[in-house]
Formats: sequence, structure tokens, C-alpha cells
Amino acid sequence: MDSKMISTLNRLWKMQLSNRVSSETLIRNHFNINSRSYYTNTRNKETLYSKISPLGNPSLNLAPELDDWVQKGNKVRFAELQRIVQDLRKRRRVSQALEKIHFIRAKAPAATNQTLPDLSQLFAGGQLEATIGKKGRKVSEWMSKKGVCTFSPTEHAIQLDLIGKVHGFLAAESYFNKLSDQDKTDKTYGALLHSYVRQRQTEKSLSHLQKMKEKGFSLSPLTYNDIMSLYTNVGEYEKVHKTLTEMKKNGVFPDNLSYRICINSYGVKSDIKGMESILKEMETQPQIVMDWNTYAVVANFYIKADLKDKANDALKKAEARLDNKDDVGYNHLISLHARVGNKDGILRLWNLQKSACKRCINKDYIVVLESLVRLGDFEEAEKLLEEWESSDNRYDFRVPNALIIGYSENGNYEKAKALLEGLVEKRKSTTPQSWGRVAEGYLKKGEMRKATSCMKLAISLHGESKKWKANPKVIRSILSLLGEKGSIEEVDDFVRSLRTVKGVNKEAYYALMKAYIRGGKEVGGILDEMKADKIDEDEETKKILSLKPIKISEDLKW
Repeated sequence: MDSKMISTLNRLWKMQLSNRVSSETLIRNHFNINSRSYYTNTRNKETLYSKISPLGNPSLNLAPELDDWVQKGNKVRFAELQRIVQDLRKRRRVSQALEKIHFIRAKAPAATNQTLPDLSQLFAGGQLEATIGKKGRKVSEWMSKKGVCTFSPTEHAIQLDLIGKVHGFLAAESYFNKLSDQDKTDKTYGALLHSYVRQRQTEKSLSHLQKMKEKGFSLSPLTYNDIMSLYTNVGEYEKVHKTLTEMKKNGVFPDNLSYRICINSYGVKSDIKGMESILKEMETQPQIVMDWNTYAVVANFYIKADLKDKANDALKKAEARLDNKDDVGYNHLISLHARVGNKDGILRLWNLQKSACKRCINKDYIVVLESLVRLGDFEEAEKLLEEWESSDNRYDFRVPNALIIGYSENGNYEKAKALLEGLVEKRKSTTPQSWGRVAEGYLKKGEMRKATSCMKLAISLHGESKKWKANPKVIRSILSLLGEKGSIEEVDDFVRSLRTVKGVNKEAYYALMKAYIRGGKEVGGILDEMKADKIDEDEETKKILSLKPIKISEDLKW
């Protein structure tokens, strides 16, 4: 795989660790998959993976690409398929992994002589991810039109979950109702339940659960976990424990996620005793192997309750159960140590992570930098940034930006600006958000010239981030001061830059007129531009026009 593809894949690794633990975060952690490997093609030969992978836009029609691949007589080895699927799943690109499986199953006679496994083997124990997107649906529709594959109940369940994710539970209901009786198994019923839960449809979820019971389906922990997640998401926390009790009464052994959801339900209510009671029960269950994630959840609520000693104890237990190569675990625990204020814990875990993991990726550096910044240890953070710069990691502005944000939040705008300027000198990309943040900081300190220069740089980078919007208060303040003290060239330059971002308003024209009058120049052209922009003259305009040229003394200049 060429460097462009590797760069594209790396950009997909965007996992935000949050201090706030919600039920949705718990579920994501349950299904979390670590990624430390890359699928490579040393011969740089075109493969099905390299052909489809760049098509990241979910609105693109994949059918022509898939048809073209087959029509060209290309074959796919099953072992190669497995590697691709595993790689995509590790990168949480589940919809694309599903596409590859569906495609090969559809073309199996032509593509391979080997029997393909049931899809459930390729998706964590048959449990359906909620991250399947439009691409999988498009490929499935392509298969249906070609009439090349008959779905098993498991595949119907995956397709149903996909439809629920993309089109909502009503579309999932429609798909389910069209299934034959033999395809309406516990898997497809469970997938529809998951669609209801995802959209917080309480009545439909409970009614559907009752139907599953009446059908005599053997309910799994996953089913009860869905219901507990539903109650959590709608804020009915008291019903979570009741569901756990019903689960045990019906002979279904809770799994780690079951207990973790229940622990969370007590934690969000600040019921520490209730949380500890469930934790104690969990620790005594023979079928449960305690995991770091559960103790991390407990530590999170101890931190919120300002129970530092108990939080540290929970963090020690979490660390003891951490897999040596679990980078997500290291990152999560490092963030929790930062919230406790434990610098030694941060550095100890970071050194362990560097020793255990084959390679520390940019996300790892970001987590540690943010943690050190949180503690105000900028000296250690600066050393870490130098370490990252000397590594062979791909450049990612989010890494130095962790320090830039820290400098800005602590009022050290000079260092933030110096770091940004250093990146520009090295021809590294920056963002308008970062320059805008520093500009706002200088404005608060009354350093208008620096605020103006930083805002101009932010505006010049607007094309790099269409979502960024200049702070209107900062713009108004800069325009006001430019109008009072700026030269004609400075005001002209700044107003021209504004036109590329948000257009020119009255404040911009006020500044222009003041600068022109002060410089002894005619303002007729400015008034014509105002009319062209459909901005009428007002009392402020007349007031400015009545001004006489004033020479600004040197001590009043910027």
C-alpha cells in the first residue's frame, strides 16, 4: 500500500477519550478493537482493497466499481479477504468490512474455491455493531438486484441493523416484516430490538421484548444489556437494577457489560454505596473475569465524588488487569490519572506503554500531552513534544495543538504564537481555529496589533476548515481599533481578508472611512461600495463623514 493510502487510513483513527462516562461510552468500550497493524501491499499492485478504500464518500455508488472488478476477471484469495476484513474492523470501518464479505459471498463461485464462514464469525460473537453505514446497504442492494446471494438469518440480522442505522427503526420494521417466518429468528428479532433501543423507543422496545419471550427465544445477556442501555439513555436509572435482577431470576448470567451498565446507573446518581454494592457482587461471580474497563468506570465516579484515595485504589486495580498491548486502556487510565492530579501515574503508564506497544501512535502522544497540560506541567509537555517530533510518526497538527491550547488557556499567548510560527516555518499545516484562539487571547490582553496579525492568518486558512467561523466580537474589536489607529493599508488589507470569509458589514466600512478620512483621502469610492453591498448610510456614517483629518501622534500609534 502506498504512502497516500497509509496516510488516509491513519486519518481514520479519531477516537476521542472523554472524562465523562456515559452508557454509550461503556458500550463502545465493550466492543472496542485496538489497532496497531497495517495491511500492506509491497508490490504496489492494485487490489480490491486499494480500489474501494479511497471511496470514502458514503453517497458514492459502489456497484459499478464492484461489477468492474469482477468483469476484469480478478480473483480474491480467501486469506487475503480475511486480512482485509480484520484490518478494516480494527479501524472501526465496519461497513466497509461488511461490503467486502458481501461482495465475495456474492461472487464466491468465480472468486474463490473456499467456503466462506458465517458472517457471525467475523463480527464479535455475532453481536451487531451500530456503526454500519450506507456503503453496506448499497452493496447489499447490488447483490439483491443481481440475485447472486441468499441471506441466512444472521446476514438478515446484519442487514436489518444496517437499515436501522441509516434509515431509522421504521425502515428496519418494514424489512423485518417482509422476512419469511424461518428468517425471523432470535438474531433478527434481536437486531430489530437494537434498532428500537438505538432510537430510544421505549414502548416499542419493551413490546418487542415481550414478543421475543412469547416466541420462547432464549434471551442472552446482550438482550438484557440493550434494555438496560435503553433505561440509561432515557434517564430511568432505577429500572436498570430491576432489569439486572430480572435477568438473574430468569437464569441468564450477567456479563461484564451488564454489571458495568448497572454500576454506571448508580454512579450517575452519585450513589456511591449502591455502585460499590454492585461492584462487590460482580467481583464474586465465578463467570466474571474482572477487567480494567470496569474499574476505570468506578474510578471515574470516585473522582467526580472527590474520593481521591478510592479513585487511586480503583486505578491500581484497573492497571493490574490491563493487557500489556492495550493502547486504548493505557490512554484511558492516563487520562484518569490526570484528573486525579497524579503526574507520577501518567509518566509511569506512559513509559510502560512505550515499552509494551510496538509503536506509539499520534493519538497516544495527544492523550499524554493533554494530561500533562491539564496538570500545568508545560516543561514535561514540551519534552514530550520534542520526543514526538523526533519520532517517525506522520505529522498531525492535533499533537502540537494540545500544547498550543494549553498555552492559550493559561494565558501564555507568546508561546502559543511562537509554536504556531515554528510550524509554519517548517511548512507544517496549522488551523484557523488555533490562530483565532491566540488572536482572541491577545485581544483580551489589549495587544491589538498581534491580535490583528493572528486573525489575518486565521482568515487566510479559512479554506482549510470550512466549519471555522471567526469570532464576531474579536472582528468588531479589531475593526474598531483599526478605524481609530490603523493605516489605510492596514485597514484595506484586513477588510479584503474578511471578504473571503464572511463578507463586509457596516463595522468594516466604518473602519475604512475613518482610516481614509484620517489619511486625507476621499471616501466616495467606499460609499459606492457600501451601496453595491446594499448597506445604507446611517447616523454613524454621517458622524464619521463629518470628521476632519487628524494626524495621530507617535505615542498614540500601535
